[in-house]
Amino acid sequence: MAGDLLASLEGGTGGLAPARSVVVVIVDGLGAIQLRAHAGHARHLSAGVGKKDVAYSAFPTTTAAALTSILTGVEPGRHGLVGYRVLDRSRDRLVNLLSGWESDGIDPHRWQPQPTVFERAVSAGRPAYAVGIASYARSGFTNATLRGATFVSARTPAERVALAYQLASDEPGALVYCYLPEVDKAGHQHGIDSQAWIAALEDIDHALAPAPPRGVGVLITADHGMVDVPAHRHVVLAEGDARLGAVRHFGGEPRMLHVYLEPGADAAAHLDIWRRFSEGEADVLSRDEVIASGLYGGEVTADATDRIGDLVVVARGNRAFYDGTADDQRSRGMVGQHGALTPEERIVPYIRRGAFAG
Repeated sequence: MAGDLLASLEGGTGGLAPARSVVVVIVDGLGAIQLRAHAGHARHLSAGVGKKDVAYSAFPTTTAAALTSILTGVEPGRHGLVGYRVLDRSRDRLVNLLSGWESDGIDPHRWQPQPTVFERAVSAGRPAYAVGIASYARSGFTNATLRGATFVSARTPAERVALAYQLASDEPGALVYCYLPEVDKAGHQHGIDSQAWIAALEDIDHALAPAPPRGVGVLITADHGMVDVPAHRHVVLAEGDARLGAVRHFGGEPRMLHVYLEPGADAAAHLDIWRRFSEGEADVLSRDEVIASGLYGGEVTADATDRIGDLVVVARGNRAFYDGTADDQRSRGMVGQHGALTPEERIVPYIRRGAFAG
């Protein structure tokens, strides 16, 4: 995707038509299946969109991994952000790759060394902007994924889209990114069929109703979709559960666990235990198996390999896994979730507007 956006500014030699300027809109958490199911609340977004107007999220289907892939053009095995929380083995410490860069003391340039699409645009002499929420302007994740772009903020979805369109109109040749996280936030808290989620979708649909400026190509997509996980679908690992044996850390997130074992533990034996006790609930792979499967891409760097769990547990259906022995159980209140491989999580919209339409 990143290459196509830049190619469109060079005459459309990739998968997108030529455009005078480009705006890429990320509607965080909006899967194509959810959009189709709620088309009546998103008439502008859904207008003229067919079943082929889709793309596929990276693995795992979580913002840290998938959004970084969109903005670098490489898969997680190369950019290194292989989950929501991963183990920094040098310090034996879990780090949060979405919001923990500062508190966990990790360097965005070392942990995500790939050039961003904005750095590539600027090196070609093109203006690059990121339009988002003010509180994200100086975050570590912004530094990892948006470096090279001039960050500008606006409060509401409508204001962000209008500002992105204005920047694209005022500066020919510009690459402009516009981030809309409201649907994802509402889904996590209330679920994808809730009134709060529908209201967030309607706000974004309203924001994207105006036509783009003449000559501007607009691509609307998402980093991942979402499924609702009711409490009775929680797999809670309680004291005495055989799967807890030799586990030193749980990383990832409830629908895609990185399981880090104690040093010296028999990984093959614990792989067998997890498979037997999780039959029908999850697919469980060793680190070597998940790398060989290509889920993280055709190339997996040494750094990325080091961050992948000894075991990787991918939830099936709408299940989620929790460590019932942990002190903090707040995450069990989350309704909408993602990270696994269901179509609801993997398939995202790929909507072309303005110069990209047709």
